Amino acid sequence: MVNEIIIQTKDLAVGYDKKVLIPEISFQVRPGEILVLIGPNGAGKSTILKTLVSQLKQISGTVLVAGRKLQEMKEADIAKIMSLLLTKHPSGEMMTVWDIVETGRYPYTGRLGITDEKDFEIIEEAIELVGLTEVNDCFFSNISDGQRQRSMFARAICQQPKILVLDEPTSYLDMRYKLEFLSILKKLANEKNIAVIMSLHELDLAEKCADKLLCVRDGIVDRYGTIDEIFYGGDNYINELYSVKKGTFIEAFGSMELEKNSGKPKIFVIGGGGKGIPVYRRLQQAGIPFAVGILHENDIEYPVAKALASEVIGESAFEIIEEEKYQRALEQMKNCEKVICTVEHFGKMNEKNRRLLEYAKEHGMLEE
Repeated sequence: MVNEIIIQTKDLAVGYDKKVLIPEISFQVRPGEILVLIGPNGAGKSTILKTLVSQLKQISGTVLVAGRKLQEMKEADIAKIMSLLLTKHPSGEMMTVWDIVETGRYPYTGRLGITDEKDFEIIEEAIELVGLTEVNDCFFSNISDGQRQRSMFARAICQQPKILVLDEPTSYLDMRYKLEFLSILKKLANEKNIAVIMSLHELDLAEKCADKLLCVRDGIVDRYGTIDEIFYGGDNYINELYSVKKGTFIEAFGSMELEKNSGKPKIFVIGGGGKGIPVYRRLQQAGIPFAVGILHENDIEYPVAKALASEVIGESAFEIIEEEKYQRALEQMKNCEKVICTVEHFGKMNEKNRRLLEYAKEHGMLEE
């Protein structure tokens, strides 16, 4: 990866009408890196992005693009280095998909805006890359929101930028195209050495594609760092960032879970290996408080159990279940009305779970 910094900010302040919304924004992005902005709605992520591409005037501080101050660059020069994809689409009246994508070449076509064979090849390649070849002759106003979003993505690619700036680019895309979209972004970053700066609402996607995260809330940049620093710092920071009160965000999975049910557990679940997860969610949806045991703390379903169960009897990772943990689980199970077992095979590590299952069978507690 090239070592030079392609874009950086130093104590940047952004806002509207000379009123500061977010001060002291400092970050840097190198070619081939992906920086993702996350944070609650209305935190100012879009304001930051628009300032980076000079759609909004910076209030103070510095934005350096390829070593040049942004405010000293001409609009045409900015367009050849940076490309912007916003959530809001143009109306595109009487314009085809091809026409929309073609406008991405205008920074290079001069005042007359005449495209040539080389431009055509670039346009065709971008349309094919985003999977719109079959609709390139369709009117932009007649295609789906997802296709419009991919059209605008192709337009941004056509500018052949060194920096791609995208505001919530996956908003109109279904699961298939979200994954394809991010795969294309990673390919552009890795193979074309393009720097990517974007905002995302889908934290699971941000976790999978970002090199760095910029966390924005309450008028400040709250944190700036790597995925490990933001997601796996051990302090449940994401819940704090979004002020989650009901439910929880599980950093290990990049997923959200609803609030656990209150009250005395009615069901005891013998879980493990991931098969208990749908049971936990089904009980939560039904409003039934439940207990879980005995789960090893490195079990894949342990974080979900902790988020949804009234009580979890756990054991240290890689350890044989202790007798004391078994007795705790047995007492908890005796106080429940029914037992659900999701485990099919028992070994040395979870032998005491087999004993729990046998007790449940002998006393008619097992739910078939």
